[in-house]
Amino acid sequence: MDRPRVTAGSVPPPTTRAIPGPGQESVWDYPRPPRVEPVSEPIRVVVDGFALADTTEAFRVLEMAGAPVYYVPPADVRMDLLLLTDHHSFCEWKGEASYWSIALPDRTIPNAAWAYKEPMAGYEVIRDYLAFYAWLVDEAWVGDELATPQPGRFYGGWVTSKVVGPFKGEPGTSGW
Repeated sequence: MDRPRVTAGSVPPPTTRAIPGPGQESVWDYPRPPRVEPVSEPIRVVVDGFALADTTEAFRVLEMAGAPVYYVPPADVRMDLLLLTDHHSFCEWKGEASYWSIALPDRTIPNAAWAYKEPMAGYEVIRDYLAFYAWLVDEAWVGDELATPQPGRFYGGWVTSKVVGPFKGEPGTSGW
C-alpha cells in the first residue's frame, strides 16, 4: 500500500488507526493547525494532595496525532504553588511558551506547567492559561476520569477513554 505524500505542516498517518467507538474521538480526526475549543467537563490537577488546578472554564487544544492538551485559567490555579522558570519552548502554531515549576512543601517539580503569554493569532483565548504535563503530576482529571499522559514524555496531551490513537510519542512514531 502506498503511503500518502507528506507535505509541510502535515503528519503522515499511521499504517493502522484505532476506530473510535460511540462517544470516542480519533486523534487522527483532529486538525493541523490545531483547534481550540471550550471543555464541558471539570478539569483538575492534583499533586501531593494539593489541588493545583480546578476549573469548569478550561479550553482544550486538539492537534492531529496528539491527545487533547487542557488549558486552565490562572484564576483557577494555585499560582502561589508555582514558580516561573527561565525555560521556554516554541510551538509553530501557538508561539513561545513560558514554564512554571510546582513548588510544594516537600518537593519541587521542574517545568511541570506552561502557558503562552503572547499567543499567535487564533490562539488568543488561551493567553496565560496553564497546561500541565500529566506525567509530572499525581492526578490529571477530565470530569470523573483520571487521565494518563500522552506517550513519549514530550507532548502534553492527556489520554482518556474518549480518545483513541495511536498517539504521537508512542514507539515508532518519530517520523509522524
